[in-house]
Amino acid sequence: MGTHITVDPVTRIEGHLRIDAEVDGGVVREAWSSGQMFRGIEKILEGRDPRDAWLFTQRFCGVCTTVHAIASVRAVENALGLEVPLNAQYIRNLILAAHAMHDHIVHFYHLSALDWVDVVSALKADPVKAAAIADGLSSWPGNSRHQLQAVQDRVKGFVEAGQLGIFANGYWGHPAMKLAPEVNLLAVAHYLEALEYQRKVNQVVAILGSKTPNIQNLAVGGVANAINLDNQATLNMEKLYRIKDTLDEVQGFIQNVYFTDVCAIGAMYADWLGYGKGVTNYLSVPDLPLDTKGTQFDFPGGTIMNGDLGNVTEIKTFEEAYFKDNVSECIARSWYDGDWTRHPFDEDTVPKYTPYDGRAKYSWVKAPRFQGRPMQVGPLAQVLVGYALGHAPTVKWANKTLETAGAVAKAKLTPAVLHSTLGRHAARMIRTQVIAELAQKHWNLLVNNIGKGDTAIFNPPTFPKGEQRGFGFHEAPRGTLSHWVVIRDGKIANYQAVVPSTWNAGPRDDKNQAGPYEASLVGNPVADPERPLELIRTIHSFDPCIACAIHTFDPGGRELVRVKAL
Repeated sequence: MGTHITVDPVTRIEGHLRIDAEVDGGVVREAWSSGQMFRGIEKILEGRDPRDAWLFTQRFCGVCTTVHAIASVRAVENALGLEVPLNAQYIRNLILAAHAMHDHIVHFYHLSALDWVDVVSALKADPVKAAAIADGLSSWPGNSRHQLQAVQDRVKGFVEAGQLGIFANGYWGHPAMKLAPEVNLLAVAHYLEALEYQRKVNQVVAILGSKTPNIQNLAVGGVANAINLDNQATLNMEKLYRIKDTLDEVQGFIQNVYFTDVCAIGAMYADWLGYGKGVTNYLSVPDLPLDTKGTQFDFPGGTIMNGDLGNVTEIKTFEEAYFKDNVSECIARSWYDGDWTRHPFDEDTVPKYTPYDGRAKYSWVKAPRFQGRPMQVGPLAQVLVGYALGHAPTVKWANKTLETAGAVAKAKLTPAVLHSTLGRHAARMIRTQVIAELAQKHWNLLVNNIGKGDTAIFNPPTFPKGEQRGFGFHEAPRGTLSHWVVIRDGKIANYQAVVPSTWNAGPRDDKNQAGPYEASLVGNPVADPERPLELIRTIHSFDPCIACAIHTFDPGGRELVRVKAL
């Protein structure tokens, strides 16, 4: 007789997610993923002006505001066949790149590192030995003996005062934790440093977007960033060089700390390269457009089926029929009225809640499918597609990652190990390295284009009578995001968003095909059913983003921890 485990809510994510698993013989045999809150903004958009949609769609989520804004304006622009000036493309690209770097740094260090790092163990570390280990990995100046000693003293002060805050209720001492105290100390030091670097790079989003979260500079047809190099109130060289300095500084952290931490921790948990594989159909979309029409990109996209890197189908443009025609969503196991599978243009969003039943309906998340198949989206999909297509920056950083981690593990690692829990972390780091390089490129493209005398930022939209349909996609930090709009006589008649965590967190469909979260948990070890750290590791590797406002209680309703922000 197996053990049934319920983790509800899964914390250190955005939104309410419940995971159920059947464990037998210390191994997960079956799993269910359930989104536990209803969103409904699609209904709010009906009847509104399409030019306003992006302001509403940013409220889908408290974290992924920027990405919904860009997908929304792209959807309306696609419906109208509207081109976007080069400056607007480059400004958007810089915002998206900075947002992605911020998001990926936060995910690894602050949302998932504590699944692998035993903070309490760091109190036993020798700072001298820790500094020596760090010196063998990179020349980062924050790894000195004195700085590591200061971090250890700081953590000790938290523990002695009983004020663990964000470090409370961790799986400290869990048998699945295996890093040496010195490596744990290094990781805690970098956790604290990462708080500063994620803040820095988010300043780029704020400078260009006017604020963050919920940027204010977008418009259907371009951006609202007036360009005048002689005016302090507009985008000028002073602001552009402040952006450049910030990108340089953050890239140093990404290359010298984030890279080495993922390689080292991955190598020290090499057995986890064999867990968490799940669905090996991958979907990504091209991004960082280089022209006004969206036909050339700095990031490639495409699909890979059954993990076969030798057989990739490329998605090349914003008009790609291969993408547009093959996306559908199924609600057979979701809390909506009906049991249909439909294309996003033809969907509705009519909630119909019934009690949780893993054999019937059990989630607010729909089940997206591509050509009828579940697809894994996210950095792993993008990296594998880029690698398969020979995208030079992706190939460079993927090979460097495999070589560096392999040297620490004393084993030859191939791209096949990326189909795993740790592979998703590695891919997210690889993507961050590539984005850091491409952000520098797009800064130069913007500056050079302005230098030629081009200050255009906006093409005004016009809405003809009748119906127009459009879709807009973006390769967001968590993967392929698409918005789908039907416009009738200048008003929104239908709006649907198929988001990355819908692809990954979706339930079974009418063919009983499991979603990526569910499939990835099967075969995972579970050492202690009362403390199912291993389940959390694999789920966190996807970087779940379900919706806003997590509240943490145990089944009996007792408060577990309260953190006060001063």
